[in-house]
Amino acid sequence: MVGIRGGRSAAIRGAAAGCTLLMAAAVTGCGGDDKPAAKHRPAAMAGKSGAALPVPRGRGSKVPDDFNGDGAPDLVLDDLVHDGLGDDAGIGIVYGKKGHGLVPGARQLLRPTKYAAPTKGETPAAFDSEASCDLDKDGFTDLVVSTDPPFDGQGQPPVPLQILFGGPGGLTHRGVKLVVPAQARFGNDWPDQPVCGDFDGDGSVDLTVHASGGRLSFLRGPFTRKGAPRAAGKPLTAPGNVPVGPAFDVDRDGYDDLLVRRTSGGSSPSRIVLGGPQGPARSGAALPSGLGLAVGRFTKGAGADTALLTASGVTLSRPGAPALKATGTAVTAGDFDGDGVAELVVSGGASKAPEILPANGRAAVTVTPEAAGTTQVLQATDLDGDGRADLVVRTYRGESTDTIAVYPGVKGGSLLAGKPQVTFSTAEF
Repeated sequence: MVGIRGGRSAAIRGAAAGCTLLMAAAVTGCGGDDKPAAKHRPAAMAGKSGAALPVPRGRGSKVPDDFNGDGAPDLVLDDLVHDGLGDDAGIGIVYGKKGHGLVPGARQLLRPTKYAAPTKGETPAAFDSEASCDLDKDGFTDLVVSTDPPFDGQGQPPVPLQILFGGPGGLTHRGVKLVVPAQARFGNDWPDQPVCGDFDGDGSVDLTVHASGGRLSFLRGPFTRKGAPRAAGKPLTAPGNVPVGPAFDVDRDGYDDLLVRRTSGGSSPSRIVLGGPQGPARSGAALPSGLGLAVGRFTKGAGADTALLTASGVTLSRPGAPALKATGTAVTAGDFDGDGVAELVVSGGASKAPEILPANGRAAVTVTPEAAGTTQVLQATDLDGDGRADLVVRTYRGESTDTIAVYPGVKGGSLLAGKPQVTFSTAEF
């Protein structure tokens, strides 16, 4: 999602996900029980994966990343491979249970042979998640995926994006191709890098897609079940070529805003593009080059701040904010103790252990996963509905036996539980 493709370097996305140069919103605290749910034994450690449980059926909700509409966020897992072959196995979905969190047994594998729409009779070989939001406004989150349709190199390439619509049983139908009307296209780049958000403030989710040459295709929602937007005009001029999600209402004016990087990869300057009645059409604050960026509320009662990760640490945009010492390549924001103020998570450093940095200058908290290997922070979002963000990490152990662990947020200075609430292996898919 978040043009999130990056081989095995970017694997999970979710509602409040934040990673390199992504926006992340703080979760508002509302209390809850600190007692963790029963731990799920990882399949890789158990030696054999159990049969998948039925996907819970829902009636629709407003919870982000809730594909089956039962009121609980679900998790999307990319970079699954067939053991020993290195082939793309598809996209993994782990469904949640309201008030409980993720239930690894309630899982689904979206294979391209079954779920991708073919082009000219060819089934896509690539099938990767890009963004998730309720595009048709039916109360079920939909999944936007990227594919590799055949292209002869002449003229504009075909649209590589498809939509898998959610429903009471989750993602059960084959994808449909996203329609980008001719008047909304520009140049000969692949239309990709989709970002969801209500950029025009009408209450429906829109899509912003990279066009070409510093232009964005703005597709107004809601979308039909055939993948067509309600409306689309001429491409919008942008200060860069890489729109990045998730969107966030930075200035709290009722319109979602968008971060646009000048270029992809490495350290690149970026700028916030402000939403409005015409969509994301006005340039906002310019941001210097950095390794990563998170946006969140790091002070009570304040609006959104930016946290820029550089080689020397993290700098907050708020005047007078202390500089935070950290070493890493990605930064994420999440409110782990539920006090209404976001903390920062820096990962990718030499220690290989993610660090949580309170923005008020309190001592950092180191997260030491139980599994051996290189660990990447994937997501910080409230999975169990207790008002505190939970931290999802992935430890790379092999082509098909990576370990996913979920550490619940807790009240107090520790911020996270010392042991994961849920662990499971990619071998279960």
